[in-house]
Amino acid sequence: MLIAFNKPMNVLSQFTSEGGWPGLKGYIDLPGVYAAGRLDRDSEGLLLLTDNGKEQARIASPKAKMPKVYWAQVEGEPDIAALQKLRRGVQLKDGMTRPAKADLIAPPEVWPRNPPVRVRKTVLDSWISLTITEGKNRQVRRMTAAVGFPTLRLIRASIGPYSLEGLEPGVWREV
Repeated sequence: MLIAFNKPMNVLSQFTSEGGWPGLKGYIDLPGVYAAGRLDRDSEGLLLLTDNGKEQARIASPKAKMPKVYWAQVEGEPDIAALQKLRRGVQLKDGMTRPAKADLIAPPEVWPRNPPVRVRKTVLDSWISLTITEGKNRQVRRMTAAVGFPTLRLIRASIGPYSLEGLEPGVWREV
């Protein structure tokens, strides 16, 4: 079994609650399924869960190079030079990232975030689509910050052929 779940912000990618943050237990009542990969507490979007260990490894393993598409609302408006750096790979403290697909996009039609993203009248924000094939800790946030455009909101839109299309936050479906 493989399920797609639209993880809300401030929910952990594990079934147990921890540190005052709720886990998946309040959303998914299926025995024997586990997250195939992680999504940070402060990130939203697609999380795949499965009861099949081989499938879990195939999805989560960096060796599989399964593309993951993220929509990042960033502070400022990245220029061509910043996008090119993302496309070539960015040097982080734990090493160089693989090259990514990076493009400015129109704001996606998504649900309101709770709590809302802070708005600063003097600093514009914009959205980029970033496709990566690895999963370093907080990688997308660190990549956008490294090129001068900190992430304000992060939504994982797809993993390989699976997307969150049609899934409201907190809702899951079998795929």
